[in-house]
Amino acid sequence: MSYPPPLYTGESGEKSAWVRAGDSDPDLVYPNGNRVHYVARGEATGGLFGLYRWEFAGPPSGPGSHFHRTISESFYVLDGTVTIFDGDRWIKAVSGDFLHVPPGGLHGFRNEDGPASMLLHFAPGAPREAYFEGLAHNGGVAAMSEERRAEFMAEHDNFWVED
Repeated sequence: MSYPPPLYTGESGEKSAWVRAGDSDPDLVYPNGNRVHYVARGEATGGLFGLYRWEFAGPPSGPGSHFHRTISESFYVLDGTVTIFDGDRWIKAVSGDFLHVPPGGLHGFRNEDGPASMLLHFAPGAPREAYFEGLAHNGGVAAMSEERRAEFMAEHDNFWVED
């Protein structure tokens, strides 16, 4: 494997770094208390990746088995236990555990063991914020018609399968 083509072609570098404080308020709070921090939106990284900190409040929640056609997704557990589907089985992942899912890879995640937190990384940096917000507001997908739910999922590159 070699390095990809240059994304920056200048000679002297530039001042372009930015910081998001770790104690920032969450960008999204779900009705069940889960909190999502938009650490690095895809638009802020020039579409290279998106990074989100997910804090489970405690009640069981999370998506079942699905896949994405356009993005990879990675999980890094920070605290607690997150149950992650690796395409074959559900695994109890704990602090320091990592799972990478290439485009098309079956995966899912949920918390079944109380409060937990993890990082979600998407590459390239798709606009996942609208997906997360659509799930959180106005009753989420449960309030959508079957037709609208199918459109919403396709629009956000989510394709559901049986575990």
